[in-house]
Amino acid sequence: MYPLGHIINHKSRREAPQTQKDSTMPNEKAQKPAAKSSTKPAEEPKGDRLQKILAQAGIASRRKAEEIILEGRVQVNGTTITELGTKHDAEKDHIRVDGKLLKGPEKQRYYMLNKPRGYVTTLNDPEKRPTVMQLMAQHKSGPHGDQVRLYPVGRLDYLSEGLLLMTNDGELANALSKAAAGVEKTYLVKVSGVPPASALDQIRRGIMIDRGRLDEVRSGRRDRIITAPAKLELVRGGDNPWYELTLTEGRNRQLRKMFEEIGHHVEKIRRIGYGALRLDVPPGEFRELTLGEVTALDRASKGKKVVPKKNLPEFAQLKAPAKKKPTGPPRRTFASKAKPTRRAV
Repeated sequence: MYPLGHIINHKSRREAPQTQKDSTMPNEKAQKPAAKSSTKPAEEPKGDRLQKILAQAGIASRRKAEEIILEGRVQVNGTTITELGTKHDAEKDHIRVDGKLLKGPEKQRYYMLNKPRGYVTTLNDPEKRPTVMQLMAQHKSGPHGDQVRLYPVGRLDYLSEGLLLMTNDGELANALSKAAAGVEKTYLVKVSGVPPASALDQIRRGIMIDRGRLDEVRSGRRDRIITAPAKLELVRGGDNPWYELTLTEGRNRQLRKMFEEIGHHVEKIRRIGYGALRLDVPPGEFRELTLGEVTALDRASKGKKVVPKKNLPEFAQLKAPAKKKPTGPPRRTFASKAKPTRRAV
């Protein structure tokens, strides 16, 4: 016979594995992998954003297209869309604006316009001043001759003139307008008075100017910023000299502000270059760009180097100064010394 304590210890040793096994069962259940869900994640809708489709179709700019959507004026496959960011397929979906079915995206067009002074670079002017769109409303001189909704790339103010790009390619227009692209814009600038060499060097290196519009500056919201380095060369001397100035940015009234900072008023501004393009059409006229010119603009928008033609066209040059008329007293004329003839009797 075994002692009682030995029997109890022996029994406990036999039951211990069972107890240990039972204690691990909950953990084993927790370690079982969860069952995989049979539902697949929702695929992101294919296509383009609705405001982009409307802009490409020539309905309006993207910003204006967003307003049209929020106003509930757009239907896709019979459903009114009132939120931004929805994606659709312009080729498969039936998209209507104010009940009219979209005909698809417009073909992309690119024009060079020589903007005269006295025109506003906008689609509509509340002051009823002439706009650049009125110049483009006449029959297109390109091979297509169709009417498309165009937008200006950048701006030239009311008193400035020269090269202005017009297109319905919103992506290229935005890329060209970004300062990070560093697209060169070249201007002829007439200045009142002769600036000293030290002041011109300030412009070349970069000069501090007021950011924003003049009315904001006058109201006390003055914010100063330094301009990027610029190329500056004298084109014609005199009491009111002409300079050729090349910028890689295009802030509001930047040229005028730069010369005002050195104490000189700008009398005239004419843009003669944009990237590799040079102004080659008369004032108020326009022409369609070639495929090579569009490709060069695309390269410039991506920060790649482009080289303009060496020979400047007529409208990218200054006209020869007009000869001054004599201001002295009029010259005396003398009678001819020819012998007088006898009168017939």
